[in-house]
Amino acid sequence: MNRPLTIMLVAAEASGDSLGAGLARALKRRLGDQAVRFVGVGGAKMAAEGIESPFDIAQLSIIGIVESLRAYPRAMARLKDTLALAEREKPDVAVLIDSWGFNIRLAHALRRQSPALPLVKYVAPQVWAYRPGRAKGLAKAVDLLLSIQPMDKPFFDRAGLESVFVGNSALAKDFSKADPARLRGAIGGPADQPILLVLPGSRPSEIERVMPVFEDAVRRLKTARPNLAVVVPAASTVAEAVKARVAGWPFRAHVIEDEALKDDAMVAGTVALACSGTVTTELALAGCPMVVGYRTGTITYGLLKLLFKQRWVTLLNIAAGKAVAPEYLQEALKGEALAQAIAVRLDDPDLRAQQVADQSAALERMGRGMSDPSEAAAEALLAFLAKARPTN
Repeated sequence: MNRPLTIMLVAAEASGDSLGAGLARALKRRLGDQAVRFVGVGGAKMAAEGIESPFDIAQLSIIGIVESLRAYPRAMARLKDTLALAEREKPDVAVLIDSWGFNIRLAHALRRQSPALPLVKYVAPQVWAYRPGRAKGLAKAVDLLLSIQPMDKPFFDRAGLESVFVGNSALAKDFSKADPARLRGAIGGPADQPILLVLPGSRPSEIERVMPVFEDAVRRLKTARPNLAVVVPAASTVAEAVKARVAGWPFRAHVIEDEALKDDAMVAGTVALACSGTVTTELALAGCPMVVGYRTGTITYGLLKLLFKQRWVTLLNIAAGKAVAPEYLQEALKGEALAQAIAVRLDDPDLRAQQVADQSAALERMGRGMSDPSEAAAEALLAFLAKARPTN
């Protein structure tokens, strides 16, 4: 019996875990369960596809320069664990998903350990926004790039790295089966009760820095609006930390971990308070107006201000060329300001409708309506392997 194609998928954060799970499903549909085998590093969604991670990826969900320095010994230990997994399982290809800091180091280490192993990067660093020199660095480290943003390709073409635009899986998320009534039944509220979604991020550092300010905003809103329902969809990477914090809130909030209920919540939400990230695209697809907040370390933010070429950090706003979703970053991230921005939207259905329309227009610019990105990524990967591993 022929050995099944062995694919190593490495995702160090919640968003990458979703991409890895989608790619695994697409490859199994194309090749059949018996013809492909997956190993690697991931979270709950990849585990559901049978990929057993040697460690909890929450250990690698790090952002910020100071935080990265502090976590460096731990990250290097997990790097060694990942290299040991590759050495033991002998994959035919390694697909390194997002997580630039960890995966660029892993790419170089895998190249030294197994020079013949084909390496694929899934999700490019945002060289169109800052640090364009990373395009050349990635070109030296991997053999193929699967890109999720249309603006990536020219930068990597110039660097000499083969790249394929496969589309953004967040834009392909299907909310057609989401049921707002099911969410309302789960939280026990009446049909006309306004719902505030609170999405504090998927990294431990985001829970530490962003969530206390979000809590302050929600406290202000609940004081003025006791009937406001508060729903907190929690990423699997930080679910325990989120539940621990919410348990101490002086008002009731419903923490949601079930994936279907999270979709229901996004469609049912009146307004969302969201940490900047992939979830903002998902909220827009669900038709939920949002207010965006973020805070990172002071040193990291100072450097990003020098390097970052864009005026906004939310992809919706970058695509639209204006603040479709209001952003409150760093020192501007204050509970009072967030509460005011949310209150205006809770009170003004016309404003909510206009924001939803503007968000939808931004999604069109970002490429909504493309074929399933996971299928496109699977097709590109298999085409690459056909060239890299000729059957003769």
